[in-house]
Amino acid sequence: MDPQSLQAILGQAQAFFASKGLRFTKQREALVTLIFRNDEHFKPEDLLPKLGKSHAVSRATVYRTIALLVESGMLREISLGGGERLYDPNFLQSPHHNHLICVDCRKIIEFEDPNIDVMQNCITRRLGFSPTQKALRIEGSCDRLRLLGTCPNFKEGKKKSIPGTKRRV
Repeated sequence: MDPQSLQAILGQAQAFFASKGLRFTKQREALVTLIFRNDEHFKPEDLLPKLGKSHAVSRATVYRTIALLVESGMLREISLGGGERLYDPNFLQSPHHNHLICVDCRKIIEFEDPNIDVMQNCITRRLGFSPTQKALRIEGSCDRLRLLGTCPNFKEGKKKSIPGTKRRV
């Protein structure tokens, strides 16, 4: 992310925290910078080692800050099932993207398609619905495991889904 966009995100986060009567501490600033500097989905526990000891951010600060960023709409939670959650920082720059999620290896692929946006708008209008948020999530099996019999991300003991699950390229 370019420095100007990152500064805008930090300003937005600071304004949201102030609106809640909370301070935007150096620890929170370091955390927000780490989250939005990359476009990778993440688990909260993955952030602490990346922050290092120089920022002295507690686990509680990480979880509370993430919850506040989700509340603000700056960050989105993606449920992978079984209580497993990832967070997606990409909705600010790409608010209409969707996800393909492999149920075997947990790989997540983001995609956008203007036809899906048109279809969602048509459906919601026809049914008299005004959405406040839209997200499409397609779960299936990626071709790598099915075709090669191996995938570096495959979790042993995970129930395999039926091969040939629909997917859009």
